[in-house]
Amino acid sequence: MRSCAGDTARTDRQTARREVAGTIGLLTDEHDFHAMRHYRTFTFADFATYLTAVEDLLRNRASQGAHTTLALFDPAEYADFCADTGYDADSPSSRTRFTAELATTGPTLPYDGQPLADLIPALVDKAVRKATWEYASTLLARLGACTCCGQDIGRTAFAQASGVLARILDTARPGHRHLVCSTSAVPETLAAVLHADTDPDGASKLDEAEALEFTTVLALGLATRSSGGLVIRTTAPNTPDQVYGWRLRAGSIDSLTAAEVFDAYCTDIDSGEPISPEPGVDYCVPPDLGPDATPPTHQH
Repeated sequence: MRSCAGDTARTDRQTARREVAGTIGLLTDEHDFHAMRHYRTFTFADFATYLTAVEDLLRNRASQGAHTTLALFDPAEYADFCADTGYDADSPSSRTRFTAELATTGPTLPYDGQPLADLIPALVDKAVRKATWEYASTLLARLGACTCCGQDIGRTAFAQASGVLARILDTARPGHRHLVCSTSAVPETLAAVLHADTDPDGASKLDEAEALEFTTVLALGLATRSSGGLVIRTTAPNTPDQVYGWRLRAGSIDSLTAAEVFDAYCTDIDSGEPISPEPGVDYCVPPDLGPDATPPTHQH
């Protein structure tokens, strides 16, 4: 016969377990998985088995009421972490320490019962966005002060980009807005995406992290006077979608004509061949952005 004290202790442990939040460092592709295979203590035989084990663990924790966060586990970053800290890389406890750090510094997603097949691309996308923002921020900071006026070029460009974004959202019609900004300020083109909706009183609702990433990429394009583009697509019930945009050129933002927007949307990016236009889409001339579209001239 079980004692009441034993049952109470077991219940207390189960309750305490539900109060503990956990983080799982997730390998998201075969390449990263095989990079971990050379560690003796990493014993999974193949990537599929590994994913099944992780998903079983997530479901088991969820069934016990435990909250779990997924973090992207990068083997190269893990090796650097162990080299910097002196931890043994071929040790589960070292992987646990690295994962604990990821929980506070890296891109993470909460597990709410979604299949890993849905979570993996979302986690990778978040990691790419974070890396893009960090890289663009670093480049902006390195621009320094203008030799003519002494103003910080990166900060000035960021303020201008913030004004441009606010103007775009203010002039866009209510509904769902999907914005894309790209710039070739560096050897590899940087791109950022922003989603914004309107609430019943017309105010824009958007993700602050997305807005920061978008503004930073736009600021970099303006500050470095690089080529690029900015396009917005608005969607509202019972009306055609509207698409319009601007060209980044020599530090300025120039409106695209409706024909230029049509050509951009109706051309295959890889082949350059024309593709059929989408039904229910209006390709439009954008509203005037005002003085924010004409930035001051800075010298590096």
